Amino acid sequence: MKPGIHPDYHPVVFQDANTGSTFLTRSTITSDRTVEWSDGHTYPLVIVDVTSESHPFWTGTARVLDAAGRVEKFERKYGKRQRRA
Repeated sequence: MKPGIHPDYHPVVFQDANTGSTFLTRSTITSDRTVEWSDGHTYPLVIVDVTSESHPFWTGTARVLDAAGRVEKFERKYGKRQRRA
């Protein structure tokens, strides 16, 4: 690899916002939050909405993951449609 052109690739802890489960992996993402891992080191903490622990495909359960309703979100973005007479 050429030096000086690649982003910093470092260990990061990701936490599922729904289940609270955490896992350590490597990423280029940065965060102001930190957490102490079981190995005694402190790593950046990134909280994500969905991981394999909470995704309906992997868990086999149906969950509502959308905080704002899809219809309301659509109406905010594009406005309400008027019915034709």
